[in-house]
Amino acid sequence: MKFLRKLLLAILFVYLLPALASAGWWYVKERPGNWREADWSSANILPSPSDDKEASIYIFSATTGGMKGAVASHAWIVTKERGGTAYNRYDKVGWGSPIRRNGYPADARWYSNTPHLVVSVKGEEAARLIPKIEKAIQSYPYAKPGAYRIWPGPNSNTFVAHVLRCVPELGVVLPPDAVGRDYLPEGKLFAIDADGLDMHATLYGLLGISVGARSGLEVHFMGLVAGIDALRPAVKIPALGRFGL
Repeated sequence: MKFLRKLLLAILFVYLLPALASAGWWYVKERPGNWREADWSSANILPSPSDDKEASIYIFSATTGGMKGAVASHAWIVTKERGGTAYNRYDKVGWGSPIRRNGYPADARWYSNTPHLVVSVKGEEAARLIPKIEKAIQSYPYAKPGAYRIWPGPNSNTFVAHVLRCVPELGVVLPPDAVGRDYLPEGKLFAIDADGLDMHATLYGLLGISVGARSGLEVHFMGLVAGIDALRPAVKIPALGRFGL
């Protein structure tokens, strides 16, 4: 009984209180009432593709809309070939054909929320990795209409996390509020990244752990992630994000 009580208290303080605090702030925050009222225009983060001749890769994440925005974000992938005059953006969405190519401007706001850059890669390394990213996108198993579930996955973050695991040279994991990122494709309970440096175990995205050079130590519960990153000193707080140097 003591262990169970301590476990419940840990869940309360580590996961539920941050989520409830975020939900309270989100409830009183001014935000669009629905997707029609939201701003989906470019946030003018990226340079004009015609002015930047280098190959480039960007992973973006932005707080999503509705009450789910209190605890969740939406991630997407942007690439540009060397000498290319346009960006290619890849999202997974919950309607129609799930994997969208160039459905929005590359650095667009999401439900009026300005995106933040998770990682960028440029030059020769980007040119080398773009084919690997495209191959990973093609290998994603939930690309058909109807293959979307907002929670616990597979959703937009499940898609981007799949690409990051297949192309570990990008060197990052999605932020803690990327709900759905820990849902492993095809119902797998265990996965190792392509370079063997990160390991993931999960019960269908509901409860699990990630350990490795990129993840640090993470424990996820009902889609909420808490963790510590020792190599890039930071703590990961459910619903609130990553806080570190």
